[in-house]
Amino acid sequence: MSLRAPLAKVLNHGAAHDGVHHWVVQRVTALALAPLVVWLMCQLLSLPDSSYHTVITWIGCSWNPVLLSLLLVLACWHAWLGVQVVIEDYIHTFMSKTLLLLLSTFLHGSIAVSGVYAVLRIALRSVR
Repeated sequence: MSLRAPLAKVLNHGAAHDGVHHWVVQRVTALALAPLVVWLMCQLLSLPDSSYHTVITWIGCSWNPVLLSLLLVLACWHAWLGVQVVIEDYIHTFMSKTLLLLLSTFLHGSIAVSGVYAVLRIALRSVR
């Protein structure tokens, strides 16, 4: 005897109809972030100095803006997923949970968009 609904058995979904999607996405973003963080650390440690001009020049070179933007987006997405789990697990009032989830989504989205904008602005300015 199963407690699952017949439609859930057919569609192979859990009660929330979400399955393990959230868990898988968080693990995939973590796996994608690992080499990107190693790349960033190696690149920053190989710079001759840490002056403003050197870093701005580095951001505008080659594939650096693309990889840096990818790192920013993946880091914000990964952090958003983690904060979402914490809020869902530890905040029990419906209104507080809803407001915090909306605030978290807005904050992480704003950080990602402004970070990518800054990288692209620096990269495109150095093209001139």
